[in-house]
Amino acid sequence: MTRLALRGDLLDFTGLPALGDVDSPAVRFRPDHWLLIEDGRIVAVQAEAPGEDWRREDHRGRLILPGFVDTHVHCPQLDVIASYGATLLDWLQTYTFPAEQRFADPAVARAGAELFLDALLAHGTTAAVVFATVHAVSAEALFEAASVRGMRIITGKVLMDRHAPEGLRDDVEGARRDCEAQIARWHGQGRNAFAVTVRFAITSTPAQLAMAGQLLQRHEGLYMQTHVAENTDEVRWVRELFPEARSYLDVYHRHGLLNERAVLAHGIWLDEADRTLLHDTGAHIAFCPTSNLFLGSGLFDWQAARSQGHGVSMATDVGGGTSLSMLRTLAEAYKVQALRGTRLTAWSALHAATLGAAQALHLDHELGRLEAGCMADLAVWDWAVGPVARHRDAVARGAVSPLPAQSLHARAFAWMTQGDDRNLVASYVAGRLHHHRTGSSGEPV
Repeated sequence: MTRLALRGDLLDFTGLPALGDVDSPAVRFRPDHWLLIEDGRIVAVQAEAPGEDWRREDHRGRLILPGFVDTHVHCPQLDVIASYGATLLDWLQTYTFPAEQRFADPAVARAGAELFLDALLAHGTTAAVVFATVHAVSAEALFEAASVRGMRIITGKVLMDRHAPEGLRDDVEGARRDCEAQIARWHGQGRNAFAVTVRFAITSTPAQLAMAGQLLQRHEGLYMQTHVAENTDEVRWVRELFPEARSYLDVYHRHGLLNERAVLAHGIWLDEADRTLLHDTGAHIAFCPTSNLFLGSGLFDWQAARSQGHGVSMATDVGGGTSLSMLRTLAEAYKVQALRGTRLTAWSALHAATLGAAQALHLDHELGRLEAGCMADLAVWDWAVGPVARHRDAVARGAVSPLPAQSLHARAFAWMTQGDDRNLVASYVAGRLHHHRTGSSGEPV
């Protein structure tokens, strides 16, 4: 039995903050509290110090949050992050597909999975919905590496049987066998979950999409992940390939792929009927702001999503996205929404990357909260790093005279806007330390 107590400023959520409410009652802030962890789960939160039988780590003056949940990210695309000058369809042909072909090699897949998961942890992300490649071995490597680390990972081999280069195409029956084998071996084993993973409608024939829908019907509790309505050229091509469908989203609906565990990345070019369909089926959109800006795809309409009542979570979408840092991603989300005329609070953004993501994945009993019974997946952060950020934080705290204290939101928004992985002190998965910042001497700081 292991007992660990962490001291710090605890921040999480009890509900859904309004997009523009800086004083949201859904925010739960418990400064200078102790978080008690036993056998991988949170057992208590208290103001007083625990007994001597607890191992204590004192992070006074630091921020403790639930670990971030990245709901759309590509393991094999670390090779191509920050590649120059392409829109979505060019990006796939020029950068992504060649990088993914390498993952047919089991050694490359294993090394890639380990690097990727460790990189997530080094950015404060403790759970993720992940695209592997079309090769079964790439998803196997992710499941294996996540099991060693105790991480909650949702993934599965990618389905692509057309409009992809040699070495990245499968076929319907071969893909079915691979998926069935991975479901039997990994789904529900430890913290692993299988996702039926359709690359996007363009790279799957109607027969393969139908097979994917059959898998969801046959096996209870599977997830489904794919892309939808990211780019106008993509939308136009889907319309040509599926003229019978009302919309891009309707292609997936017609094949039985929309349900309450469906995660659809991007969702920029949707209409009101599409958003109603998302609400009615329980599917949600993974908002990928850095990718949408970097590839010039468009500006996601979060206010419209709220108005139609469907869920939104946050995603880095590396390598179209430019960083695994959820803080950088949230800062870009604010800018995207500002361009649409909506002022996104830190609370709405952080909620979508923690409790909101967990709720969308039906994992809020396990993730996204600092509450007794939840897994101790969490991250410890410095409020500010560097002279400018430290000065800004001091202003927000009222420590700079004669400037008055601002608010908790002002402090959190400055942290979210200026912070990145340099602010991360430590990441824990199920109460185990998996990443700790070190100084120039190699010692923890």
